[in-house]
Amino acid sequence: MKWMTACALIVMGLPGSLAVAEESTGAKASSNVVTQQDTIYGQVLGAALLADIAYPSNPAGKTPAILSIHGGRWMRGTKRDNGVINVEQWAGFGFFAMTIDYRLRGCSAPPACYQDVQCAIRFLHANAEKYNIDEDRIFLIGQSAGGHMVSLAATMGNGDYPKTGGWEKARDDFRASICVSGPHDLTTCPWGNLWTPADIEPMKARELASPIRYASPSMKPLLIFHADNDKSVPIDNALAMVKVLKEKNCPHVFHHYETAGHMSVTPEVIEKSLAFIQKVTEGEPLNEASP
Repeated sequence: MKWMTACALIVMGLPGSLAVAEESTGAKASSNVVTQQDTIYGQVLGAALLADIAYPSNPAGKTPAILSIHGGRWMRGTKRDNGVINVEQWAGFGFFAMTIDYRLRGCSAPPACYQDVQCAIRFLHANAEKYNIDEDRIFLIGQSAGGHMVSLAATMGNGDYPKTGGWEKARDDFRASICVSGPHDLTTCPWGNLWTPADIEPMKARELASPIRYASPSMKPLLIFHADNDKSVPIDNALAMVKVLKEKNCPHVFHHYETAGHMSVTPEVIEKSLAFIQKVTEGEPLNEASP
């Protein structure tokens, strides 16, 4: 498959995502990919929720989708940050690729940001025919605070949060999540106190929004990247999650690093994410941990 070719190219040591994209799509890559900036994926009280998207212009069949969620402790960041995917690159791999802005806590208290992620998932389903998306192959990837939200989606799903933004009758399921340096337990994350819904006691709110609380064998497959020297989300947060995932026999893969810091979407993350997507797509066993 096309993304497996991309995996091989990344392994060869190409210098950064642009080179990977160019190498994977050939000299006429731009003519084979459609890109759209500031696509409206939802509306809340008249305000637009915006996304950048890219997709193959002439796909051989229905395409898988990848939805990217930026970090920033739910209070800053944009859909074009370093912590998101390059949508043109992933379109070159054969995906419908989407990266979103979401409501930040400075203007809309959590869980507004998470409700927007759920809206984006519904957008993909509601527009699957328009964009030739395979609804059974939708994947999420998030970094830092975005990693928290895709981990929460994998474990809790929509939960009890009201649906906002539109597409309320569309499906809200997906295939698997990829969490890059995200917290899984907000009660122990140094900045978990920034998760502050207006209508619930703060510590209870953080507990209810912690993915570790919902881990179960029926959850979506989850790929976790984390490093020992992460100064934003301590490694103990990820290790606690992995311990629970192992104990409950939950579908997961854990890539554990010593000195990678607060990780972003690097070429190695891309390579391992594509391999994970391939495994999930083909139904291969997971429940693995790297050395």
